[in-house]
Amino acid sequence: MSAWFGSFIIGWMILLISLFAIGGYFMFRKFLKSMPKQDGMSDLDWQDHYIDRTRHMWTEDTMELLNELVSPVPELFRDVARRSIAAKIGKLALEEGAEKMTNDLVIKGYILATPARDHKFLVAHLKKKQIDFSPYKQHLKINVE
Repeated sequence: MSAWFGSFIIGWMILLISLFAIGGYFMFRKFLKSMPKQDGMSDLDWQDHYIDRTRHMWTEDTMELLNELVSPVPELFRDVARRSIAAKIGKLALEEGAEKMTNDLVIKGYILATPARDHKFLVAHLKKKQIDFSPYKQHLKINVE
């Protein structure tokens, strides 16, 4: 066996182990989300519950805003992100007793459902659409000028 072939095999093994580890990590996260909690429902069950309970409350404008906000997410993960954010928005709507979804609920739910690194995009998008984001500054995890 030549040195080149041995190096190729070792590199291939490292690549495969890395890819299996990455795939296993995401599968394990999904597994944890599907495990029932103390109340007997998993995170995914609650997500479906909030989406089903608030499906009738969404308007075309609020759906369009949600789709615009999840547009930077890679297409492969966009549907999952949209569902988890919509579930958080639905939970907020039910807690506040809203009769229909509003831009305020969508923006607040998006802020609460996403990590801080996504808030920069949100602020830029709201500025572009000329929407005042000052009521949401306490929820943002970034410094806004």
